[in-house]
Amino acid sequence: MPHISIKMLKGRTEEQKRLAAEKLAQALIESIGCSPSHVSVSVEDFTPEEWQEQYRTEITENQENLVIKPDYRPEDVL
Repeated sequence: MPHISIKMLKGRTEEQKRLAAEKLAQALIESIGCSPSHVSVSVEDFTPEEWQEQYRTEITENQENLVIKPDYRPEDVL
């Protein structure tokens, strides 16, 4: 296993989500040398309002697991 979880604002097409998932999975396979059959990817859509709470719990409060930190304020997406 590795599992990739993508969280984004609503509005992208299913094709855009699928392409992003495929490219991220391929980058993971190449970078850590895992089997493609072991990779899973999920995509969750959020409204800008819903993202405020997700940002707080996923990014602000969970920084020990955060590998790349964003350079924006969550209210900027409102």
